[in-house]
Amino acid sequence: MDDQVTAAALGNAAMRKAMWRIVPLILLAYLCAYMDRVNVSFAAAQMNVDLKFSATIYGLGGGLFFLGYALFEIPSNMLAVRFGSRRWLTRIMVMWGLLSSATMFVHTPLQFYTMRFLLGTAEAGFYPGVILYFGSWFPSDYRGRAVSRFYVSSPLASVVMGAVSGTLLGLDGLATLRGWQWLFLAQGMPSVVVGLIILRFLPDHPASVSWLSPDEKAWIDSELARDARRIGAPASHNPFASLHNPAVLLVSAIGFLYLGITLSVVLSAPMILHALAGLDTRLVGYVVTLGGVLGALTMLVAGNYADRHGNRFQIAGWLHLVMAGTLLAIALGPAPFVVVGAYLVFAATCFTIAMLVTSGWADVLHVSELAVGAAAINSLANLGSFAMPFAWGAARDATGGFTVGLLALALCAVAGALCTIPIRNRLRGHALVVA
Repeated sequence: MDDQVTAAALGNAAMRKAMWRIVPLILLAYLCAYMDRVNVSFAAAQMNVDLKFSATIYGLGGGLFFLGYALFEIPSNMLAVRFGSRRWLTRIMVMWGLLSSATMFVHTPLQFYTMRFLLGTAEAGFYPGVILYFGSWFPSDYRGRAVSRFYVSSPLASVVMGAVSGTLLGLDGLATLRGWQWLFLAQGMPSVVVGLIILRFLPDHPASVSWLSPDEKAWIDSELARDARRIGAPASHNPFASLHNPAVLLVSAIGFLYLGITLSVVLSAPMILHALAGLDTRLVGYVVTLGGVLGALTMLVAGNYADRHGNRFQIAGWLHLVMAGTLLAIALGPAPFVVVGAYLVFAATCFTIAMLVTSGWADVLHVSELAVGAAAINSLANLGSFAMPFAWGAARDATGGFTVGLLALALCAVAGALCTIPIRNRLRGHALVVA
């Protein structure tokens, strides 16, 4: 008993240090990443009018980011292994910050498509690279908390954008630039600065730091080895064998659905709230900000709960059903307060689902499969972020409204819930074997 208490205290001390030294840096980086990929949703109201972009053009451009992202995920993550996470994350951040700011210069659909695709290729590998990096620092019992505490930056990005985007759009005409151009410029350059901060301060791996004791480093190594034994050896030592792992395909399908749903709604949230709830630009900003706060709180609670109970995919399955209900309510809501309330619940659940599923990647992949497997999952999943916003925009052009698209997304959410069931059963089987 004394040895168990000592090991628990040692582990808690090691993880507390790692959380404080690593997670704030990754949180700041991912906040910039998420802001740069979806700030186009706030720019759209002005930009689409100025450049005469239809909903289909805007939807295709929004989705092309994720096509570039998906195509270069695996090569990027393999290079992260080659050059080290710290250097590779810096490269990603500096490039995407410059490209995001350069979007202010687009004038034609082709230029818009090109910049969004290049932005996706620049950011490719960031998220799976972070999960790979966390896999060398945080054992399974702590990983949900680590992922939730940086992934909380996704809803927090909505808070930041809701708070400042109106002001930036209000700079319209300053120095002959339109408001949407100021928005891209001001929200892109911080990524470059944060990338340089990552290069200077992010530690490479536990063995390289002086702020962990030898016993704490040994504890991390032993816990990560225990996680690897629990998952079991891969069928092949070839890292690309993970592409044949049924779990990779199933988790990719879940990601395809929830990412496609989330991005379709997030990229159009200001327009949805204006059209279906009658909110003006100021109130839309407040609602998006509140949704971000609720999403952050829900994510933190769910991350802590999942670490203690070990049922990430079960919680994600139930939240898929909640998300389906919110989409139905937005589509069919008889009053503005119903639409706003449903949107807030949607904002509280959508990012939490993503956190739960992605923090579970290392629960179904052996450490030797994680680099390629995580990138493969993210690549296939992000095809949903390309295809579904494009289909969403085409549906809106065809019908003149959001209802058909929202109903289709609700069905996709139910499908996502069903896809979590085999993964939950697989993980229960692993737990029984270990016990």
